[in-house]
Amino acid sequence: MSVTILYTVITLCVIGIAAAVILYFVAQKFKVYEDPRIDEVEEALPGANCGGCGFAGCRAFAEACVKQTNLSDLNCPVGGNDTMGNVAGILGLEAVKTDPRVAYIRCNGTCDNRPKTNTYDGAATCAIASSLYSGDTDCQFGCLGYGDCVDACDFDAIDLRANLGVPLILDDKCVACGACVDACPKNLIELRKKFPKDRKIVVACRNEDKGGVARKACNVACIGCGKCEKECKFDAITIENNLAFIDSDKCKLCRKCVSVCPTNSIVELNFPPRKIKTEEKEECQTEN
Repeated sequence: MSVTILYTVITLCVIGIAAAVILYFVAQKFKVYEDPRIDEVEEALPGANCGGCGFAGCRAFAEACVKQTNLSDLNCPVGGNDTMGNVAGILGLEAVKTDPRVAYIRCNGTCDNRPKTNTYDGAATCAIASSLYSGDTDCQFGCLGYGDCVDACDFDAIDLRANLGVPLILDDKCVACGACVDACPKNLIELRKKFPKDRKIVVACRNEDKGGVARKACNVACIGCGKCEKECKFDAITIENNLAFIDSDKCKLCRKCVSVCPTNSIVELNFPPRKIKTEEKEECQTEN
């Protein structure tokens, strides 16, 4: 009986050793080498895991950085140029500076500018509402106001402003991750160049209907008249599908387009008050 037990123990030991040897060689065969610099790069990142870089989290972005010979096509919108500079230092590469971005909702169709013409009584999400009907106003391109962008933002950078009908993006909190851009079914949100003092000039409209139809639906709708395009000396404005668009990378913030817009669809934000010309001052004094 004892001999049988001894043979059993020996057999099991042999099998165990053989399995261990096999597993060792299999592990060596399929071993995946991980560059230790990945951990260093990940540590240098802000850890937001927002996906704004185009990768599934900071770890994936760190792996992509380590594999590249240059960082020209990679950017961490949350960390900005400082973070990318640290990453470049770890990898011995040169960082390419990019202009910071900020999200903007291209719709100024507030309740005052875009009156409601019907009532929606369904699921209160933009994604569902946009698939069922064009909106509770006559503008089928405008903001639905149910706040899908607010839910998508992990940085509390969007204020719903339900009483106005259009959310507001808080520039000081926005990190340009792009989550709100993907969440908006109307494609109203875009990432624009962030200028000093948060100044911006934007065509706050996405209505592609012809002028008369667009203006009837919203008081501040772009009618595609082309006056702003002709006024711009920097080729920053283009007209397509009855709609003007200002390229923030070309815009010099001269504000001349704002003055010629007949519908006030071009908004200027965070600028000092305009100076009244001498002639206008004299007219005001004469009237008084």
